[in-house]
Amino acid sequence: MLHSTGTGPGIVVVHGGGVTIDVYRRLATALADRFSVHLYNRRGRADAPPRSVPYTAEQEVDDLAAVLEHTGSGNVIGHSAGGFLALEAALRLPIDRLALYDAAVSIDGSFPSGWLAPARAAAQVGDTARSLALTTAGINPQMPAARLPLGLRVAMLRAFLRTPIGRTMGELLPATLDESALILAHDGPASRWAGIPAEVLLACGAGGPPYYVEQNAALARALPRARTLTIPRSGHDAINRAHRRIVEPLAEFFAAPVTPHRAAHS
Repeated sequence: MLHSTGTGPGIVVVHGGGVTIDVYRRLATALADRFSVHLYNRRGRADAPPRSVPYTAEQEVDDLAAVLEHTGSGNVIGHSAGGFLALEAALRLPIDRLALYDAAVSIDGSFPSGWLAPARAAAQVGDTARSLALTTAGINPQMPAARLPLGLRVAMLRAFLRTPIGRTMGELLPATLDESALILAHDGPASRWAGIPAEVLLACGAGGPPYYVEQNAALARALPRARTLTIPRSGHDAINRAHRRIVEPLAEFFAAPVTPHRAAHS
C-alpha cells in the first residue's frame, strides 16, 4: 500500500532495514510543502505482501519499479539498506535524481561483516536480544554503547525490545540479517555502479558509522554524476528525525532544474 502526502514533484522513499515507514513520516511531512512524498513498506512489513523466498534484490527493485510507475516519480531517497536497493534499481529504472543517506553498500570489503555469523546463530536459537546487540554494535562501531561488555548490551537490548520501536526491530531482525547478507554478497568495486545515469547525492552523517564517508567518496569517484555531502551533528537515524540540516539539502537537490542529460534519460 502506498502512503502519500504533499504536493509537487514526486519523491519515493526506500526505507532502511529493521523498521517500517512509520519512522519516515516526519521526513515526509517536512518535505510535503514542496513535494509529493510517497512511502511504502518493503515486503514482509506492516501492510506489505510477504517476502519471496529466496530473498533477492531483484524482487525489491521490481517493487520499486511498480511504485515509480504508479506515481510517475523520477526522484528517489534511499536510506541504509534501502540505499543499497535504490542504487541497484538506478542501474535499470528511470530514476532521474537519487539521494542516498548512509547507503549500506560494501565496496571492496568496506562494510563490517564479522558480526553477522554470531548474530545469525543467536537469532536461530531465539536469543533476539543477543542477536540485536551483536547487530547494532557490528553496524555502528562508533557508538559508545558498542564498546560496553556484551552482557550489558544484551541486558539493555532486552529492555529496548519492550518498547514499540524495539518490538518492531526485533520482529524484523531476520529480515535485517538477510539484507545484511545480501549487501555483503554484492561486495565489489564501486565501479559496479558506474553505469547509473542519474544525478546522485551521496549523503552521510558526521556522527554515524565512519565507513560511510569512505564509501561515499569511492562512489563519487565511480558514478558519473554524483557528489558527496557529510551532514554535521547527524547519526545514522538523523534522516528520520528530519532536522533542517538534512531536509533542506534534500529539497534543494530535488528542486534543481532538469538538465538535458537527465531529460533524455527520463
